[in-house]
Amino acid sequence: MDDEQQRPAGQDCGPLAGFTVGVTAARRADELGALLQRRGAVVQHAPALRIVPLADDSELLAATKELIDQAPDIVVATTAIGFRGWIEAADGWGLGEALLGRLRGVELLARGPKVKGAVRAQGLTEEWSPSSESMAEVLDRLLEEGVEGRRIAVQLHGEPLPGFVESLRAAGAEVVGVPVYRWMPPEDIGPVDRLLDAAVTRGLDALTFTSAPAAASLLSRAEVRGLLSELLAALHHDVLPACVGPVTALPLQAHGIDTVQPERFRLGPLVQLLCRELPGRARTLPIAGHRVEIRGHAVMVDGALRPVPPAGMSLLRALSRRPGWVVARAELLRALPGAGRDEHAVETAMARLRTALGAPKLIQTVVKRGYRLALDPAADSKYADA
Repeated sequence: MDDEQQRPAGQDCGPLAGFTVGVTAARRADELGALLQRRGAVVQHAPALRIVPLADDSELLAATKELIDQAPDIVVATTAIGFRGWIEAADGWGLGEALLGRLRGVELLARGPKVKGAVRAQGLTEEWSPSSESMAEVLDRLLEEGVEGRRIAVQLHGEPLPGFVESLRAAGAEVVGVPVYRWMPPEDIGPVDRLLDAAVTRGLDALTFTSAPAAASLLSRAEVRGLLSELLAALHHDVLPACVGPVTALPLQAHGIDTVQPERFRLGPLVQLLCRELPGRARTLPIAGHRVEIRGHAVMVDGALRPVPPAGMSLLRALSRRPGWVVARAELLRALPGAGRDEHAVETAMARLRTALGAPKLIQTVVKRGYRLALDPAADSKYADA
């Protein structure tokens, strides 16, 4: 997937039509982007990290040799792609058979069904796997069994395991980390900067995260650019931060950002969550006999998607904050990005907005005063105090 905005191939009215979603993933970004686009979203992709190829990682080679030379008592496999990559890298170094032979003689724990499948594909059998796919449940089992004096190898996968290694060591275990792949900053920082700019200017409706390092990297880049406070403000109020799971959300939570997460920590459920959350955040109003739903970069008028230019969306949002009330031209001018002082810019943008909506009577001109949304009379009392 390109690092610029991608519009869905077809129109038009999927649940995410009219919304722009930022994707920070490096791995499986194409899959996530395709899922979002099929549901109507515009996708802006900027990998916040890159993955060091396994075969080039000297740390993994050193850890693999250490485990072959000195057997662990327990090995914890945390991700399917990481476990497969570990075996493939060992094969490339001529250590594949030695590593598999060593793993056959240890207690092997697999975090979840995908990891279990990767373990069995190598002719190995896991001792146990939690139904919850939770590292917390793995930790509970190990501590209940007792780990004092035991040597435990933990397959790391680029994400922090908060408290996991520390708890094992506090209980007397010797823990060997197996860094199956490592995250590095992207070689081209341009797409990340454009994604940050889109977030702080509210050009995104949601920002997705599939790994904690990606979240931490984006926050770090925002801090370097002096945009951290603006990014946090956007994530607090206007841009929905969506994480694939609780571990991924940790860097954001450390900055006081509440996130949404699916019950199952997978890309499909993450997209389904956005399909519920984003339309639920849209403003829907009965205007001039029409049902008008104001989305991120478009408007649904009676179920039909109407793309609207950014200036028009700015005007419409200003009007919708006080539906049915007259908003002065001077106030609308302030809402226009970079409009300067000429109120004629409001008239020009308003004309384009009415054309884009396809229903000119949605917005009324109030002579010498400004503009108002033609709110249906029955709705006046509901929005009188808005």
